[in-house]
Amino acid sequence: MRPFFAPAMALLLLTGCGSAQPDKGSDSGTGETKRAVETAALTPAQQAYADANAKMHAGMGAAIDADADVAFMAGMIPHHQGAVDMARIALKYGKDPEVRKLAETVIAAQEAEIKQMQAWLAARSVKAPEPAPADTVVDHSKMGH
Repeated sequence: MRPFFAPAMALLLLTGCGSAQPDKGSDSGTGETKRAVETAALTPAQQAYADANAKMHAGMGAAIDADADVAFMAGMIPHHQGAVDMARIALKYGKDPEVRKLAETVIAAQEAEIKQMQAWLAARSVKAPEPAPADTVVDHSKMGH
C-alpha cells in the first residue's frame, strides 16, 4: 500500500466505512452513535482524523435542504472544510513531501471553493449551516459506504 493511501484507509476503518471495525453503539435508531473507536488506543493523528471526519459528516447532514441547489452548496461547505481540516492534520503529523505538497494544494483550492459557495448562498439570502460540534459522530452504517 502506498504511504499516501495509508491515512485514508486508517480513517475509513476508524469511522466505520470499512468492515474491519464493528459498530460499537447505536442509540436505538436515532442515527447518532457513540464513538466507534476507543480514543485511548488512537495516535494523536488518528484522533484528529476521526474528529475531523465526524465534524464533516455532521455538518453535511445538517445541510440537507428541499432545494437541491441549496442542499449541494450548503453540504459541500462542511465537506470541503473537512478536506481542509484533514490536509492541516497531514501537515501537522505527516512527513512525506508529496503528501505535504498535496495538502497545501488542497487547502488553497478548497478554501477558495468554500468562499465561492458561501457567496452563492449569501446572494440568495440563504444562511449556510453552522459548523457541527467536533464531538458529533455519525453512524456510517446507514450511509451505504
